[in-house]
Amino acid sequence: MKRPTIADIARRAGVSKGAVSYALNGQPGVSEATRKRILSIAEEIGFNANSAARALSGARARAVGLTLCRPARILGIEPWFMGLISGFEAELGARSYALTLQVVATPEQEVEVYRRWWGERRIDGVIVTDIRENDIRIPVLLQLQLPAVVIGGPGDTGPIAQIWSDDAGAITEAVRYLVALGHHKIARVSGVPGLLHTQNRTKAFENVCAALGLDNAITIPADYTGEEGSRATRRLLIGGDRPTAIIYDNDVMAVAGLAVAQEMGLSVPGDLSIVAWDDSPLCSLVHPPLTALSRDISAYGAQAALELLNAIDGRTVGNVEAGRVHLTPRGSTAPPR
Repeated sequence: MKRPTIADIARRAGVSKGAVSYALNGQPGVSEATRKRILSIAEEIGFNANSAARALSGARARAVGLTLCRPARILGIEPWFMGLISGFEAELGARSYALTLQVVATPEQEVEVYRRWWGERRIDGVIVTDIRENDIRIPVLLQLQLPAVVIGGPGDTGPIAQIWSDDAGAITEAVRYLVALGHHKIARVSGVPGLLHTQNRTKAFENVCAALGLDNAITIPADYTGEEGSRATRRLLIGGDRPTAIIYDNDVMAVAGLAVAQEMGLSVPGDLSIVAWDDSPLCSLVHPPLTALSRDISAYGAQAALELLNAIDGRTVGNVEAGRVHLTPRGSTAPPR
């Protein structure tokens, strides 16, 4: 994996390295059309002329980049990301690497951040989260030859390594557990529908419900926030044929759902059982404590960071299924009345 150089630009533009230097530094010696072509190629491959000296020295940035396409207000209350970042830091810190973090609004902005970071020699690789189907970031990372590891999947990321957990197996275990308790009206409040792991969970939920003959199973899309979790819960509970159990795609929405149920005078778990995805201290602090799908998120992050460091060092890195998810029963689930 190498950073873009003046020689790369010259080869693509079909000109000499001297001509590229003239164009990048605004000096005479090339036509305006050639200058524009050279500048366009430089931007396309993520070259930044101001970082040329660093590139010539061959020095590493000793930093890893992470962009998060989530509202900043969500990240402040999202235990999953905090656990993941603590895992990154544990592994990176041991190798004297820093974590460079930027919150963005769209995947297109993520792409621009990758180009800028890589062109300015500010990072040696990136950790990619929230993978989508036909994700626009993947071809850009391949074009830039930027070392990367994807968290989530499995999906089509070409030669870029992925690390994921078995979401399908986890949702299947949760549904079978609820059915064993006697529930036949089970609903789910999902995360962002466009994310690949959300789609994988939705498909697995539909498959296991169909296999068990749960004809009324329904998924309500949300966005991981407490506000959306509350709205989705109210929508499910005000209907005439309300579910007796709800699975939430994160702990924040599950806690919000618990509050809505109690606000509406429903007993948890007597009238409604609740299961949260990704156990956290939040799940144990509420009453009743929430049954949750648990995994070691910090270890998950540490393994992703280790795989990326191996890729930066030029080692072969493959796809990894990490950390089995297991169900932790607590006081929020019981047989329906």
